[in-house]
Amino acid sequence: MNITRTSFPRIVIIGGGFAGVALAKKLSKQDLQVVLLDKNNYHTFQPLLYQVSTGGLEPDSIAYPIRKILKDFPNFHFRLADVEEVDLIKNKVITNIGKLKFDYLVVASGSKTNYFGNTDIEKYSMAMKTIPQSLNLRSLILENFEDALLTSDLNERNALMNFVIVGGGPTGVELAGALAEIKKGILPKDYPDLDTRLAQIHVVQSGNCILKGMSANASRKAEDFLEKLGVNVWKNVRVSNYDGKTVTTNTDLTFETATLIWAAGVKGATIKGLDGEKFVTRGNRFLVNEFNQLKGFDHIFAIGDVACMISDEYPIGLPMMAQPAIQQGDQLGENILRFIEKQPMKPFAYKNKGVMATIGRNKAVVDLKRFKFQGVFAWYVWMFVHLFFLIGFRNRMVVFINWVYNYVRFDREARLIIRPFKKRSKN
Repeated sequence: MNITRTSFPRIVIIGGGFAGVALAKKLSKQDLQVVLLDKNNYHTFQPLLYQVSTGGLEPDSIAYPIRKILKDFPNFHFRLADVEEVDLIKNKVITNIGKLKFDYLVVASGSKTNYFGNTDIEKYSMAMKTIPQSLNLRSLILENFEDALLTSDLNERNALMNFVIVGGGPTGVELAGALAEIKKGILPKDYPDLDTRLAQIHVVQSGNCILKGMSANASRKAEDFLEKLGVNVWKNVRVSNYDGKTVTTNTDLTFETATLIWAAGVKGATIKGLDGEKFVTRGNRFLVNEFNQLKGFDHIFAIGDVACMISDEYPIGLPMMAQPAIQQGDQLGENILRFIEKQPMKPFAYKNKGVMATIGRNKAVVDLKRFKFQGVFAWYVWMFVHLFFLIGFRNRMVVFINWVYNYVRFDREARLIIRPFKKRSKN
């Protein structure tokens, strides 16, 4: 990898997400050699991926070059690499561009879509965990309406204009709200010779409520917002299969659709060499102690979505969201320095700053520690928080200007098929 060995301890961080970037920023001013590895050269602000998928934002407004984030730190190194394995005996990381020895290893590889073993759903559905996946979904949505114009088969046309979103968490709810607004305000203008009123948006949730991690009032209000936008919410329905055309469930309910969007769950993105039962627990996440150390190792840590830190308050681990990842990365930076200096480390304590979701124009739900509110004010709070946590002044300005423009004009300028997507067909 052409990284010169120095007298400083070498810390290798796998992953440039919220946790990895927070840790690298914390450590890079110290007398340490910090090496960050990621298969992308940019950090993605994942909470706004759904807006890329629905034409509200271009991808470069929610992505930021990792090298630019840490450009002023002389002991920081970034390598564009896909990590394949960790050699625990030799303390080496094995990647597609070579091997690298470490003194301390931090796994911040994040999460990936969990299909729960259903290979057909994995093959034919659309995921939305990365920018390329979001661009694929954006292209497919627009291509579906272009194809609907060309067919004289009513059933095929309806299937092309039907969208089934599996999962009633923040991702599914926010995506459904955005699609509903496109149906209401944009499609009639773009496709005047197509009866876009026939387009259907379905949210399928296996549990008895949407936004399960939020308050009961927030869940009810979000469902009310969706229904007023014309979204069909199906609760206590579990999708069992999808063959590219028909969605089957555990009930008599079926959907004919050309687009199934899978937002029903994620699992830890573990790495070969650390993926044995000794390390991995529920949700395919690394079991860590209160200092984010892997079981049996003092010099190997895991943070963010891939880490499962169990406590009395969180018996199945911390939620797989940005705030726990950022807080873990920030504190682990302090703890690694303490560990090197042979000082006692501080146990991690998650400070829950709240959960929120938007369901479209002037509609959002916010659960803070002391206050819970919904509606227009919640929508403004949601916008402010997301702008604040975006990396880069340019990105904040671009997103803000896009939001203002979209609000005033009721438009989404980025509805472009830049890279056509060819959906897999049923064999």
